[in-house]
Amino acid sequence: MRVAAVDVGSNSIHMVVAEVEAVGRFRVLDRAKDMVRLGGGTLREGALSDEAMDNGIHTLAKFRTLADRLGVSRVQAVATSAVREAANGGLFIRRVKREVGWRVKVIQGIEEARLIYLGVRHAMDLVAGSPALIVDIGGGSVELILVEDGEALWLDSLKLGVARLTDQFIKKDPPRPGDLESLFRAIDREIGSAKKDLARRKIDDRAPSIIGTSGTMLNLITMAAHRRGEPIGQLQNLSVDAGELTKLRKLVTRSDRAARVKIKGLDSKRADLIVAGACVAERIARAFSAETVTACTWALREGVLLDFIERHQRGIEESELYQNPRLRSVVRLARHLGETSRHGTQVAKLSTQLFDQLGNELGLPEESREWLQYAAQLHDVGHHIAHKNHQKHSHYLIANGDLLGFEAGEVETIALVARYHRKATPKSSDPEFAAAPAETQEIVRSLSALLRVADGLDRSHAGVVSEITVERSRDRFTFWLDTGDNDAALEIWEAEQRSKALRQLLDGELEFRVRNDSDTTDVRAEESALEPATGR
Repeated sequence: MRVAAVDVGSNSIHMVVAEVEAVGRFRVLDRAKDMVRLGGGTLREGALSDEAMDNGIHTLAKFRTLADRLGVSRVQAVATSAVREAANGGLFIRRVKREVGWRVKVIQGIEEARLIYLGVRHAMDLVAGSPALIVDIGGGSVELILVEDGEALWLDSLKLGVARLTDQFIKKDPPRPGDLESLFRAIDREIGSAKKDLARRKIDDRAPSIIGTSGTMLNLITMAAHRRGEPIGQLQNLSVDAGELTKLRKLVTRSDRAARVKIKGLDSKRADLIVAGACVAERIARAFSAETVTACTWALREGVLLDFIERHQRGIEESELYQNPRLRSVVRLARHLGETSRHGTQVAKLSTQLFDQLGNELGLPEESREWLQYAAQLHDVGHHIAHKNHQKHSHYLIANGDLLGFEAGEVETIALVARYHRKATPKSSDPEFAAAPAETQEIVRSLSALLRVADGLDRSHAGVVSEITVERSRDRFTFWLDTGDNDAALEIWEAEQRSKALRQLLDGELEFRVRNDSDTTDVRAEESALEPATGR
């Protein structure tokens, strides 16, 4: 299954497209990023500007095109600080749904921290060694996660994002000393509140190492590594001393923009925001007495993917097992409605075996084989509503089950075939049947007749019959049943009770016999030995 994780952040919009597996892995197929600056001015004014919303919609529309071309079937989109704090954030979300076709979930800061933790936990060894503090500096907020022995002991979200702080405090370039002092006080105040919360919870925050994630922290680690002359290969797990962040902070706060863009390793798009970012990173490292800062390239987006895998494992397994999207949709509807036994699959197998041998006799078009298969798979879903008249409930649930990949006429045909798998056969007085085109009515009569027999041949739901071979001799049709060592008396008796419609359509006699390895013995059940069937 191909899934897109979209992060609508205060500074940038990111998308990662991956092939996910039920076992908890995923393979990244593509990444996309655009620095939209939704939080530019928004966090100060309390509302998204029309320009910011237009830019965000434009970027998401481009991402939608890329996702569609890559065959993405599920999109998990989340919005963070800028959208959740904006008075008109709901308007933006509605515009995305209307103009792009994606649903975006606005998440709170603690949920953002949890997803970041999932991403980091998957990419780094968080079990061995000393405690670690995961630090993710975004445009609107900073997420902190204190981890020990692999477990997240504490998560917090602070309003210290670089776009927010730049709007509030950086008035000149380079910043004035007084503005920097005000910035430091605001940062220390937020960090101080977080540390008090840790103390109240009696959580030990002794000198953790820092794991830096996302753009600002990764850019600072890259710049620090360049300054000490270290060649940058793989950014993941690259470490620098916390003291190097202080040197870097002093450099960027003394420099104007023209000088900052010349600093090796700096992403020029972050030249205006890196001042606030360096200040936040330095003060956090100092407050927690951290000695090292290590880069982790996995964060929120990867956490969104991992969270999706954990919550949708069954669906992913089905995607891996059923490559045909129509069959996959049918299987999911059956599971959703509680029809998880093997009976539907067994009846579908027997139905298609009958179709392959009798479809020409009945004048059925080849495409109707698939409709029979899916009707058989779903014929008992009506039990989700009630056992009594469950065939009618099956019709309603299939017709209204949002099956994907089918035309409306196909869905109604499948629903009608399931409707007539037991009890009454199709008749013109039934409104749903009468509304179908004449050609469809004939197909439903024949397919439902096959389904009734196949369903009877799995009366015990034990998979007694493994294969059916039909032989014709003049006006007699013999159904040879492979049953292994299983007793098929009940199945044969039930099939005979269900065979009237098929017998009329074939205009011949039907006989059900078991094929043994050594000889062929007629084991037609004696009706007097069995109670009448009252089930399906």
